Amino acid sequence: MADIKQYVKAAEEKMNATIAHLDEQLAHIRAGKANTKILDGVKVAYYGSPVPLTNVATVTTPDAKTILITPWEKNLIKEIEKAIMNSEVGITPENNGETIRLGIPPLTEERRKNLAKQSKNEAENAKISVRNARRDAIEALKKSIKEGTPEDVEKDAEAEVQKVHDKFIKKVDELYAAKEKEIMTV
Repeated sequence: MADIKQYVKAAEEKMNATIAHLDEQLAHIRAGKANTKILDGVKVAYYGSPVPLTNVATVTTPDAKTILITPWEKNLIKEIEKAIMNSEVGITPENNGETIRLGIPPLTEERRKNLAKQSKNEAENAKISVRNARRDAIEALKKSIKEGTPEDVEKDAEAEVQKVHDKFIKKVDELYAAKEKEIMTV
């Protein structure tokens, strides 16, 4: 009986990891307001090796339309500026000699729709991952019947896996709906 619960628990852990991944992916999608996560992929050349921007500077959002980058070493300003220009952020940095400002431009209607579509794709990928975790758990449960697990116990566990699946699909939908609302709000 204990291993039946472990199949359900393993499926739930995979689904939790999927939700965490989706949350992270959605955070990287720009929604018209300043979010320091859009700079997570920026690597700065620091003494010959690329390091994440947050390892060489403080990144803050003083207001909803600005990201402020304060390098820990003044000589890194040009490197940080170059790294942002070469990244996929798509925002031109403003350098005042001590800090770098990124002004977040308002999104066009077309760009909003593209970002919403990108969010939907991320949500669909998360749903596929949740379904795969359910499928793997159910297959493992069916194999356990051959190893002597009673069928009614297996069916109950299958129903439990389905409940967990439904809960996580609902979470995916909620995360997507929140992100879509954030993107489409002008």
